[in-house]
Amino acid sequence: MSAHKLILLDRDGVINEDSDNYIKSVDEWRPIPGSLEAIARLNRAGYRIVVITNQSGIAKGLFDLEALAAMHNKMLRLATEVGGKIDAILFCPHGPEAKCNCRKPKPGMFEQVAMRYDTSLQGVVAVGDSLRDLQAAASQGCKTFLVKTGKGMRTLADKSHELPPGTQTFDDLLAVAKLLVPEDPHRSYRQGE
Repeated sequence: MSAHKLILLDRDGVINEDSDNYIKSVDEWRPIPGSLEAIARLNRAGYRIVVITNQSGIAKGLFDLEALAAMHNKMLRLATEVGGKIDAILFCPHGPEAKCNCRKPKPGMFEQVAMRYDTSLQGVVAVGDSLRDLQAAASQGCKTFLVKTGKGMRTLADKSHELPPGTQTFDDLLAVAKLLVPEDPHRSYRQGE
């Protein structure tokens, strides 16, 4: 499989609205306008979507694996309703104190994707809203895209660090999809769109 037909997405703040108090339930999981349509647009151009997300709320006892599964089922269902498909979801349930290799900015989940798809991630687009998303992706040679949704504006405003070299900034995931897939020939427009 061509590595360039993979796109790696953070979840909270990229696909769904984020909260400093964590997204803890299926009711709190709300898509950012246009994000699921962006996934569908990318799919129609042959891209496979992998979601890579830190979920330390599990380690903190704020929600359990069942609640996380319900959130992910909602995400998959809503994506399907607009013609999108998410190929895989990888998550780290650990808190920072666990010192695991999967919690971003560590590269563990990205390494798992490379193994799962038997490919290098060199040049693969990775989209995030926080510095740690971009650092984990950059460590594997990904092209890093920062979105201004979620914590993106805060990440941009924080001058205590530099973004990985070559990071491009976009308003949201839909803007990323429109850059990567400028023409969407398979889209059947409903009247009035």
